[in-house]
Amino acid sequence: MPQQPLEHGHSQEQIRARLARGPRVSYLRDLVFGGIDGAVTTFAIVAGVVGADLSPRIVLILGAANLLADGFSMAAANYSSTRTEVDEYAHLRAMEERHIDTTPDGEREEVRQILHAKGFDGDTLRQAVKLITANRDRWIDMMMADEHGLQPVQRSPVKAAGATFAAFIVCGSVPLAPFVFSLDASIATSTVLTGITFFIIGSTRSRWSPLAWWRAGANTTMIGLAAAAVAYVVGNLLARL
Repeated sequence: MPQQPLEHGHSQEQIRARLARGPRVSYLRDLVFGGIDGAVTTFAIVAGVVGADLSPRIVLILGAANLLADGFSMAAANYSSTRTEVDEYAHLRAMEERHIDTTPDGEREEVRQILHAKGFDGDTLRQAVKLITANRDRWIDMMMADEHGLQPVQRSPVKAAGATFAAFIVCGSVPLAPFVFSLDASIATSTVLTGITFFIIGSTRSRWSPLAWWRAGANTTMIGLAAAAVAYVVGNLLARL
């Protein structure tokens, strides 16, 4: 089995430069979430309207309204949830700072037990506790990570919301594109373009997933088209009432 290439170098200079840059904040999940939801919801509207045998102009009106309203709604929701994460981190960090000021011995005991659970013992444990608690920021960082499960790298609520909105608009525009250029466009054309969009999103996601690119792409495509099929069937049934 061929060995996969390493993602980065491991010389002293390469390691020093990489660590000096610090950890990078990823907004991949915001892009994937916004892209999938934009394509699914807009295509579901297209499929539902076509299934109900309504005018293609209705497709454009409802699709455009969904792009702006639902896209903004998702961005606002993502901003609020990410803002909550940032506020939670700030609240817990302030709490740890207060605890270190009021009960430093108790906080040192927490560090000791955390390190003991990691396999430290004897003189090694005592030296590790002394070293960590000698620096206030390092001490608090450890408590945030090991006691609360939170990392110091925080995502920007504005950038998270912006990534979601941009991905929603771009991917959500795909199902509407055929009807923008021609009101006589068919649902088949919209389906093919949307399916390709789903596959691109899924296969791109595989770069950060253990799944093969084609499997991740096919999985995302099936989920998206299944949601659209439900909307088409519902629209078709309602048109018969």
